[in-house]
Amino acid sequence: MSRLMRRGTVPPVPVPVRELTVGSADGARVHVEVHGPDGAPAVVLAHGWTCSTRFWDAQIRDLAADHRVIAYDQRGHGRSPAVGPEGYGTDALADDLEAVLAATLGADERAVIAGHSMGGMTVMAAARRAGLRAHAAAVLLCSTGSSRLIAESRVVPLRPGAVRDRMTHAILGARAPLGPVNALSRRVLRYGTMGPGSAPDRVDTCARIVHACPTRARVAWGHVLADLDLDAGVRELRVPTAVIAGTEDRLTPPVHARALAAALPDCLGLTMLAGMGHMTPVEAPEAVTAKIRELVTAYLPAGAAGVSGAGSANGASGAAGQGSSDGMAEKEDVA
Repeated sequence: MSRLMRRGTVPPVPVPVRELTVGSADGARVHVEVHGPDGAPAVVLAHGWTCSTRFWDAQIRDLAADHRVIAYDQRGHGRSPAVGPEGYGTDALADDLEAVLAATLGADERAVIAGHSMGGMTVMAAARRAGLRAHAAAVLLCSTGSSRLIAESRVVPLRPGAVRDRMTHAILGARAPLGPVNALSRRVLRYGTMGPGSAPDRVDTCARIVHACPTRARVAWGHVLADLDLDAGVRELRVPTAVIAGTEDRLTPPVHARALAAALPDCLGLTMLAGMGHMTPVEAPEAVTAKIRELVTAYLPAGAAGVSGAGSANGASGAAGQGSSDGMAEKEDVA
């Protein structure tokens, strides 16, 4: 179980029981944290653009009591070092996820994989990879999209068109440092990435995480996101997959979540979180954690840790995911 320390932090920061550095296909080093008891059902968490493993603290605190939670810093973020200009791209995201799965899971072990924003795109990028198909029992895509990020973004309050697209592109690739976290920067971040009713402490949490992202990585990944096209990966993600999004998301508006739900081969449904923005794991941690637990219960039954579980997972898919062929993916569960 995670050792909760640093008494001065409220809520406490989860301290991993193990940390490791994983080498990716191109030699990049990826920082990984493991929380929770050995032998427990495994959950893998992939964070989004400008974030870090700290983005998942609420989920780790809850899940590590009875799950083995594996969280890692995307290259250039958190404690994963920056790479050269050629090291940023969707193939690199897929390489890193495969490396993390290989290093932390047994050869036949499956896990529930949750990806937020660019973390969800990581899963889509890896959809055809043998490593993902061997280890993913189920997937949760949080506040993400597969293409047309600039065209659909509502961060710039203008009508759709060339001017809004240019301004959004400029924001994604902006090289100016974000500066200190203060009242103004929190207000700006809340407008762009969170729902209007987000609690001030959660806004502050997101601001401190985002502002800690190195400018070089933020800019490099911003250019990747500007030209993103992972629609083919969505169609190849042949794993039971749930989608969750906020109704007030400006970065990846609900149109993306609905498109994912319609295109996924085995969609378990779309949950819309009323009043929430883009940072759903921090804005609505209970809802996101509950969805992860739901997937673990359905696709990693007790005693399945460390075992292939293919039969169990396929059987659960028939029960929990049977609606995907009769319109379930088109229905919305608004929470």
